[in-house]
Amino acid sequence: MGFYALIGISMVFGLIGSVVSGRLKSKFAQYAQIPTSSGLSGKEIAERMLRHYNVLDVEIVQGKGRLTDHYNPKTKTIALSPEVYGGRSVAAAAVAAHECGHAVQHAESYAMLTFRSAIVPVVQLSANLQQYVFMAAIFMAGSMNNGMLLMGAIALFGITTLFSVITLPVEFDASSRALAWLDSANITRGTEYDGAKDALKWAAMTYVVAALAAVAQLLYLVMMFMGSRD
Repeated sequence: MGFYALIGISMVFGLIGSVVSGRLKSKFAQYAQIPTSSGLSGKEIAERMLRHYNVLDVEIVQGKGRLTDHYNPKTKTIALSPEVYGGRSVAAAAVAAHECGHAVQHAESYAMLTFRSAIVPVVQLSANLQQYVFMAAIFMAGSMNNGMLLMGAIALFGITTLFSVITLPVEFDASSRALAWLDSANITRGTEYDGAKDALKWAAMTYVVAALAAVAQLLYLVMMFMGSRD
């Protein structure tokens, strides 16, 4: 039953994640229709913010897809989705500045970002091994009661959960840097700033849900393990 309960927890948080993701998309669509008074594109905003912080070794490129914006610390590249790269909206300004926030974190050796980047290979390995734990549980007729299986699952889920939790301060800090700069640079004004803040809030909520899901799964496995020892 433990295996099926774990699946149930995943499904519940998956549903919550879908709702939050849908809300994020609707917010992005809403603020993508509101132009900024500065009239700058996402690429131009990113360039200005990087220059302000004297981060001159980061390349800004146009990526593909929607809401695929990210900063790659290995290549020092900010990839902005087409809507953000050429967009001159509140949404484009918020997202572009947020990704620049990560580049500034990297340049300033922000501890949480440095730690998160360092454990990425281990996290990727753990995430891949988790599928074998689930396969083993299925092979054992949906059981997660085996002590060794539980210990392995706890170790693997513990690593990926740590990554999800560490991601929270990294994302919140990047948004905080973005909003502070957008305000001080007079890029977003009045209600524009409020819109940028709202958009980034919902983007952060997707990470919050993911972290809560990971913690819930890990705690359930730990409780199962403690119960199996009684």
